Amino acid sequence: MLVRMRMTKNPISVSPETSILEAWKIMQDSQVRRLLVMEKGKLVGIVTERDLRSVSPSQATSLSIFEINYLLEKLKVKDAMTPNPITVDADAPIEEAALIMRNNKISALPVIENDEVVGIITESDIFRAFIEMLGNGKKGLRYTLRIKNTPGEIAHIVSLIAKENINIMSMATFPAEDTEDYGYLVLRLETEDLTFVNEIFRKNNIPVVHIRKI
Repeated sequence: MLVRMRMTKNPISVSPETSILEAWKIMQDSQVRRLLVMEKGKLVGIVTERDLRSVSPSQATSLSIFEINYLLEKLKVKDAMTPNPITVDADAPIEEAALIMRNNKISALPVIENDEVVGIITESDIFRAFIEMLGNGKKGLRYTLRIKNTPGEIAHIVSLIAKENINIMSMATFPAEDTEDYGYLVLRLETEDLTFVNEIFRKNNIPVVHIRKI
């Protein structure tokens, strides 16, 4: 799955000279938590709800609402934004975007194609994408198997399941924590015949770590 498949196209943007008050209003009206900052068609920053809050007067302030609004009108987005934000290419794998966010402790990435902003992808978008990749809501069985980390092992297991005409809805692998020689294979199978599937794995000496009906 690529970033372009789950990004929000035509993201809402503001200019560096937009007031903090106006940026707050745009976020509330559009129900978004971040805005791209554009100047002359170029990306120059990103501003989040948290950024706006950090430059806004505290709720404990003694200022009147009129004084607060006056200050927020004077403050500009450029005073709160993160300049030159980290970006991701539209054709990057979704997991690459997730890794960039994790490593940089950020919650969104502007998406670039041919040096132009074409979208934005957020942590919520990635979370939904991984849910989709690991299951599509159909009923069935979810198996976690402990497998050898050798060529052909996954293909062998898939062939055993295919031979019994059972559809694999999704599949994912994870490394084992205790050794590099083994890993885990998570399968979502479009069947509710628990006994039949258990017998497939038992006969072929494939260790089952966990089973769950979905």
